[in-house]
Order: sequence, then C-alpha cells, then structure tokens
Amino acid sequence: MDFFLLIIGLLFATILIVGVGERIKLPYPILMLIFATLAGFLPFMPEMHIEPELILPIFLPPLLFATAQRSSWSVFRFRWKALIRLAVVLIVVTAGTVAATALAFSPIVSIPLALALGAIVAPPDPVAVDAIATKVNMPRRLTSLLETEGLFNDAMAIVIFQLAVQATMNNSEVGLEIIPQFLIGAAGAVVLGLAMGWAIGALNRFVPNLAARCAATLVAPYAVYMIAEEVHVSGVIAVVVTALEMVRRDRPQDSAERLTRQAFWEVLELLATGLAFGLMGIEMNQVIQEEGSNLIGYIPGIAAICFVVIAVRALWMLGTYYMPNRNKPKVPARKDALVLTWCGMRGLATLALALALPHVTADGTVIEERNFVVVAACSVLLCTLVVPGLTLPALMRVLKLRNNEQDTKRARRALARRAEAVALSALRNNVELQELPENYQQAVRRRMNSLHSILAKDPDPHDAISDEKYTQIRAVIAKADSIQAIALEAARDELLKARREPNVDPHLVDEIVGRLDRRTATLDR
Repeated sequence: MDFFLLIIGLLFATILIVGVGERIKLPYPILMLIFATLAGFLPFMPEMHIEPELILPIFLPPLLFATAQRSSWSVFRFRWKALIRLAVVLIVVTAGTVAATALAFSPIVSIPLALALGAIVAPPDPVAVDAIATKVNMPRRLTSLLETEGLFNDAMAIVIFQLAVQATMNNSEVGLEIIPQFLIGAAGAVVLGLAMGWAIGALNRFVPNLAARCAATLVAPYAVYMIAEEVHVSGVIAVVVTALEMVRRDRPQDSAERLTRQAFWEVLELLATGLAFGLMGIEMNQVIQEEGSNLIGYIPGIAAICFVVIAVRALWMLGTYYMPNRNKPKVPARKDALVLTWCGMRGLATLALALALPHVTADGTVIEERNFVVVAACSVLLCTLVVPGLTLPALMRVLKLRNNEQDTKRARRALARRAEAVALSALRNNVELQELPENYQQAVRRRMNSLHSILAKDPDPHDAISDEKYTQIRAVIAKADSIQAIALEAARDELLKARREPNVDPHLVDEIVGRLDRRTATLDR
C-alpha cells in the first residue's frame, strides 16, 4: 500500500511541479528529480525499494510507442541516411566511448557494465528537445533533423543496454556472437510488430467507440512488448514497428480519434516522465545515504563521462559539417552543428534504463558499481538538460540563426493547395451537394476554396460569412458538414500519398495533416 501511495503522491507532485517549472522557467523533470531526492530525507517518508525488473515493462512500451507514433515509414525512406548516422551510429559510438571512459576513470571494472552505462547516457530525449526548440523559433532544418534523430535512438540504446545487462547478469563478455542473435530477434520483432499493427487496425474498424479505440493504443504497446519477450525477440523493435504500422493504417475519416489520441498521449507522457524522475530521485536519495562521503570519489569519473558525452556529440556534428557531400547546403553549418550539440538533452530513456539496472547478478553477486551508474546518469541529465535548457535561447540570439520561412511557406502552400484541389474535385463528384439550396452549395464551395488558407495559416476572409449562413438551418448544415467531411477526407488521403513521395518533407506533411484533422473535427461539434 505504501508503494501505491508513493506513486499517487509522485503523480500529484508532477502536476504541481509542471506549473512551478513554467513559472520559474526551469525544466520540470529536473525539479521533480530534486524534489523527490530531498523528500526522501523527511522522517515520515517510508523506505522504498524499486524492483529493477519492473521498470522496463512499465516505462519502455509507452515511451517507445509515443515517440514512434509521431513518425511514419515515410520518414525512414526520406531520411534514412540521417537516421543511420544519428540514431544508430552516433548512439553506438557514444556508448562505446563512454564505456571506455568509465573503465579508465571510474570504479567500474566490468566491460559489459561499462557498456550498459554508455547505453544509459547515450540517447537524447526528443520530447525535451522539442519542448525547448518550439520556444526559441529554431530553424526548421534543425528541428527536422532532431525529430529524425529521435525516431530510433531510444530503441538502439535499449537494445545495447539489454545485451550488456544480459552479459553482466551471466558474468560473460559481449562478443560478436550477439550480432546474429540481434538480427534474428529483430527480424522476428518486425513480423510481430506488423501483425500487431494489422490486428489493432482491424479492431479499430470493428469497434465504433472512440474512447475504446484510443484505449487500444495504450494496450497495444504493452501487449506486443510482453509477447515479444515471451517468444524471445526484441520487444523494443516490436513496439516501434507496431506504432509505425498503426500510423500507416490510419484512415482519413478518423480525425477525431487522432486528436483525442494525441491529447491522451500528451497527458500520459507528462505523467510517465514525472513519475520516472520522481522514482529516480528516491533512488538517488538511497544512494546518497548508502555512499555518504564516498560520493566525493565519484567526481573525477562522473566529470570525465559528462565531458565525453558532450564532446562526442560536438565532434560528430562538426564532422558531419566537414563530411564530403554532393548536397552540401543540406549539411549543417558550423552554427547549426553547435545548436545540434546543445540540443543533446537526455531524459526519460536515460532514467528508465538507470532504474532498470539490476542490483545483483544471476548467481546472487551484488553489483557494487550500480550506485556509481545511478549517480553518473543523474549527473549527465543535469549537465545536458538544465544548462542547455536555460542557455539555448541566448545561444540562438548570439548565433543569429534565422528560420528560412520562405522555403517552408512555399512547401506548405504547395501541399495545402494540392489538398484543396483534391477536396474541390471530391465536391464536384458529390451528387448530394446538388441537393442543397444554392446558398449552401456556395458556402461549402467557398469553405473548400479557402482550405489552402486554413492549412497554410493565412487569413480566410470568407469564414465569417460562411459561419453566419451556417446558423440558419441546422438540418441543412448537418448535411453540408457531411459533404465537407468527405472532401476533407479526400484531401487528407492526398496528403498521405504526398508523404510517400521523394523530396517531400514528411514532417511538414504531418503538420498540415494535423491542421486538417482539427478542421475536420470541428464539423463534429
């Protein structure tokens, strides 16, 4: 019972601290970490022991699903080079470099445990980066690259972590034999993820209830993760593939479901992040009480690891700038490389992996260096989240980076007009439209003629007139709205086709589709 009371208390504290963080301009996760650490010293706080084997099944499925559902298969096709370079190779390089640093400067003597630490601190958090990037008007070329990086970096780090922990538990080494094991597990996970995506899509078509369909998106990641673990394939990859397949199977007419699902997952991510940072704070409190003055001896190793985490990312981004490329304008400039380095903030994945590190090996031997790993993970969080989060706005002003609004506007307007053309074509082929009174036909056509302005955020001078006319007869309005919904569905379907085309920015398409969903959902009110 004490554990459940603690969870409820941490969730309420998250809600309160989010408000405090907004007021004092500090990231709420760090405030939550500090709050939980200090709260552990209160005399009435019960002593809690978090079971590490429960952390990954609780936090990983929603974490991976929430990240992957903001993407699509189109992004993989469009930015596969950047994806491999940032979300795969950079994670592997960072994990390996941190592992070498830990072996040289910390109490860790086991190579698998050092590699586990490297995997813990390697992945940047796309949610933390996105929250700060939107407030500083970061150029789209940078936000797009950061979004691409966030697609798979958590999954890659988790795979490395699980392999390293398995070797640590069995007192074995991490060798080349893990490569075929990983490939076989990954192939099985892809098949399982595709099957689960198909099953949830069929279920959603069968279930008419909106709340039930949104609930399926919460059940699906846990279900596929558990099944994958039972059949000994990668649960991480299975969850990611499930999310991507569910996004691919979205229907144009499900705009209300997508908006509800988006709001639901925003709340879930906020509470999960607050809970994870709170549990990490409690874990830190126990480490402080156990280690006491021994923590001073951790300082050189932790300082070296924090430096390496930042330095590897900086060198990687600068190396990308100097890398020969026929499309040189697309390669980040030096200023861009500095901003991308500054945006390497760690977050929920780092915490979840640190909490999931076992206390003992399979034969009962205590992992003495676990406390160092926990302190190192928290230190990397503080260095990469607090300092960049507070100084990024000033850095943007000093570098005078400007968003190339003209190119973005041209691309957005081209997609918006393409969607509008398809919507108007659907109206011309709609027999029911001819049955409406002439003034309502004109109102519907006027609204569809202004669709490009709505999607491109340009003012629509006809909306007020249309809204006034639409208040006259509710029965006719309902029919007109249903006709508009058909046209908007056709427009969204065209945008989804555009997302699969080369040289079309999938993230920009998703932005416009979101606006179209909100426009469609207003017809249901």
